[in-house]
Amino acid sequence: MINKIVDTLAEALSGVKDGSTVLIGGFGSAGQPDELIEALIEQGAKDLTCVANNAGTGHAGLARLMELGRVRKIICSFPRSAGSVVFEELYREGKIELEIVPQGTMAERMRAAGAGIPAFFTATSHGTLLAKGKEEREFEGRNYVMERWLKADVALIEAWKADRWGNLVYNQSGRNFNPVMATAAELTIVQTQHIVELGELDPEAVATPGLYVNRVVRVDRGAPWAP
Repeated sequence: MINKIVDTLAEALSGVKDGSTVLIGGFGSAGQPDELIEALIEQGAKDLTCVANNAGTGHAGLARLMELGRVRKIICSFPRSAGSVVFEELYREGKIELEIVPQGTMAERMRAAGAGIPAFFTATSHGTLLAKGKEEREFEGRNYVMERWLKADVALIEAWKADRWGNLVYNQSGRNFNPVMATAAELTIVQTQHIVELGELDPEAVATPGLYVNRVVRVDRGAPWAP
């Protein structure tokens, strides 16, 4: 019987290794797997490369993970935002590496990884510092930059509903980077508000098939049930 539900956050994060590349879902606070990030802090893995929309805010979550010296490199689209004090201090002191990736390119790099496509060409970043050192080609009179897929060891995902097979439904803007990140990692770990019986999820609403999910843990964040 397939059952991907685990009982605790500690069990969900077990086995994450030092040096892992970790995808962290969410756009700002929307759809961010906060409890999984805290569980990763408790788990203790270090020398991580983290991939996220931004570089964290305040002193919690991803910012706290960086503050504790556990992140070697951050790959993101918006390293500086309101409250990104931890990243800015670490970067000024040369204690963290940064790779800036345009948002659409980052999503496509992960989608390519999930689809088994090792590289693709995009016009985004042509003529900028972000294209430095990358292969370029001309197609139909326009220059394009080659980007490599972005594969990861672990993806931390936040969902609204899940079943024991790992099929996922997201809530509104929670459906941002989460679905594409779920496809691009060897180990996809999901925190979800609700767990339902098989057959209760509308197949048309499932954005991530259970094929891409390894572990699911229920996290009650006090959000009301919605059919």
